[in-house]
Amino acid sequence: MLCPLLFLSAFILLAGAQKQTITKSSVLNISSCPITYYGQKYEQLYVNFTRQKIVFCFDHFYNPENKGDSIVGSSPNTMTADFDIIQADSFLDQWIRKKIQTIQGSLRCSVQITTQVRKSMITLALFNFGTEAALSLEAYTIGPVIYTGQVSKVVIDKVEVNNILESYQTDDILDISGCRHSGTVYKPGTVVNSNPQICSSVTCSETATLQTSGCGPLEHCQGNDICMLDTTCTVTGPIINVHGQINSIQDRCAYSLFSTPSLPDFQVQGNFDDRRRKDVSFLDSVTLRVDGHDIHLEQGGRVQLNDSTLTLNSSSQLVHGVQLSKDQTGVTAKLSLSNLTISVFFDGDTAQIRLEGPAGSSVEGLCGNSSRSLRDLRLSEYSSTSCEMQYSETADSTINCTSVTERCNLLKEAPFSSCNSDIDPEPYITACTDTLCKYPAVDGLNCQFLKAYARACSLHDHTLDGWTSKTGCSSEAFCQDRTCSDHEFCGEKTVGGDTRCFCRAIFASKYQANNSLGDPTVCKQNSASLTLVGCLLEDKGIDYSTLHLKDPTCRGQVDELTHMVTFSFNSSNSCGTEVTANNSYIIYQNTIRSQNYSSDVITRNDQVQINFSCVHSQPNINTATFRIRDWSVAQHITSGAWNYTLTIKAYTDARRTQLVKWNTELQLNQKIWMELKTDGLDGNMVALVSKSCWATNKASPTSTPRHDLILNGCANRADRTVQVQENGLGTSTYFSFSMFRFTVGSADIFLHCQLHLCPKQGNNCIPTRSKAARRYRSASFTYEPEAPAFISVSWTY
Repeated sequence: MLCPLLFLSAFILLAGAQKQTITKSSVLNISSCPITYYGQKYEQLYVNFTRQKIVFCFDHFYNPENKGDSIVGSSPNTMTADFDIIQADSFLDQWIRKKIQTIQGSLRCSVQITTQVRKSMITLALFNFGTEAALSLEAYTIGPVIYTGQVSKVVIDKVEVNNILESYQTDDILDISGCRHSGTVYKPGTVVNSNPQICSSVTCSETATLQTSGCGPLEHCQGNDICMLDTTCTVTGPIINVHGQINSIQDRCAYSLFSTPSLPDFQVQGNFDDRRRKDVSFLDSVTLRVDGHDIHLEQGGRVQLNDSTLTLNSSSQLVHGVQLSKDQTGVTAKLSLSNLTISVFFDGDTAQIRLEGPAGSSVEGLCGNSSRSLRDLRLSEYSSTSCEMQYSETADSTINCTSVTERCNLLKEAPFSSCNSDIDPEPYITACTDTLCKYPAVDGLNCQFLKAYARACSLHDHTLDGWTSKTGCSSEAFCQDRTCSDHEFCGEKTVGGDTRCFCRAIFASKYQANNSLGDPTVCKQNSASLTLVGCLLEDKGIDYSTLHLKDPTCRGQVDELTHMVTFSFNSSNSCGTEVTANNSYIIYQNTIRSQNYSSDVITRNDQVQINFSCVHSQPNINTATFRIRDWSVAQHITSGAWNYTLTIKAYTDARRTQLVKWNTELQLNQKIWMELKTDGLDGNMVALVSKSCWATNKASPTSTPRHDLILNGCANRADRTVQVQENGLGTSTYFSFSMFRFTVGSADIFLHCQLHLCPKQGNNCIPTRSKAARRYRSASFTYEPEAPAFISVSWTY
């Protein structure tokens, strides 16, 4: 408070002034000539009349019990005063400068008030010199008595203004310039060095301009006037950057969270993903990029270096210059270089990045006050191609936003309130309410923002005793040591109870749309498999370990990384698979069922039955054409679901050891043994059948003349030299005949064979001679030949 400045002197009123008469308590507008009174600028003047005093105050009407800036004088005779605002005058400016040589600026205007006290006319003048000001009191007598006056010592908020002299003679002028800082008034030209342990100093310039120096808003004083940067960024779903500003990520991409020019080879990257809702994203993992190496901080406290998993404990482990440690609260990574320290804490849900370094250090990325857009900070090379796609979902009607807001506002109550002066709770409250008003308070989210604030406070030495008991939260990591796959996240199995891996909303939606628990059946030529999604099974309360195929010994195999459960069968173990066929398709069918499955009319147990099947088109007929007298010919053939390589060879002995070569002399009526052998077929599933073989003297299988060797899989009775040793038993065919030649045309002999793959399950693939239509005898189907598709394999004779 400024103690009243008393005046009892007279001032000669300048000619030409326009008077305004004041007869009662009034608020005078002096905005056209504001007065800077000891460093505080005012644009209003409050005038009070009492029986004993007239008071002019700058900030409110006079009350001796209230603090404030006031000028107090003796009560005027008639309780009136004249008020004027006078423009600058060069003569008056020179007169004031002669009286007060400390004034540096030029006179701009003055506020003058005149009143009569007993037999004297008293004039109070306030002079505006910009940031400087002066006060003058003058009096002249109306009668024979002359009064002299005195200006008392001035005190503001009980702090003495050191440059104010205690007494002035009549018509003297007082310099009322100065600077104010934290309740203290400093005279012009004053430089005050505060305690170097708090790194602050105050300067009041010669023109009464205040200048302060000290640590910035993100810095703290280390002592000896040394300021150090100490700032924290918190990332959950929303990002609370080092300036307390909030940013939100709406997609599921990777972003640059933190980097600093002081460490060009270091970056903290945040990877965001969805959980229970498709339209809300949360921080899923953190990647530290250090000199080209990637250290991944993942769910459950898992830490990976490139592709290997690290084993950590509470003792620091140095990895590429980064100190890594892990305890029950989460994983901490710390990098120190000279006087710069960066620490990254991640508990699986929240990351807190702290930078300690010299004043002037800057932060870039989402944690800094970056002018770059989200698109510029998105790391496309570490993001999936569809990560930018955004989704919308209907609002959750079960959420009570009023209750959520009350919960989040706990950050303004004890014990959190003890930290509010150092860590502003408002960004945390806003992030909390914005998230929980649209996303259910499950999976530890009800405590996530409170825990983040508590930890930010602990970094500034606030312990917040009792915060966990008041909120019902735990300081430990929510899903420590539970590892979920990429398409899962760790959540609450029961509220406040056990945890498990849940399917992410976007991943699960494609299965939910089809009311499915897994992917379509994968059918191959000799096997089939069906994969179920582990987290979808858990959503239905199904224990995968109780499931099996029709053969109870055939159970699902769990991938420990993806938690996918795969059921399969093949030719070696059919697992109870049923094979049916018709003229067009071959069908393999099996069923996944629960251990307690029953075919009874009623059951009192939860049961599971999932049917799956593979449908193959009947294999095609393919024709192989070759000339005898070559070493061997190999041809890749595709027939329906089957892919295989056919090798054709001719031999001169029954044991098939002597190949027919280009220089082998063949005699008419000499016995030749043919081998058609496949590679890539499963003999338990299919058999190779040579349906027919014939010879021509041209490469075309339709040319004439033609001589048949095999008809309908059997030797041609018209040529008694033909013998079929093996056909339809396995993946090879053997037959023999005696050499011949055509009596007309070329001496070359081209041999053509129509080949067919016969599924063995449920079928007898061995051809038998029949008087009926040409067919294969089968236990389950009759084969009708299709139009041949010709595949030519040339043999040189």
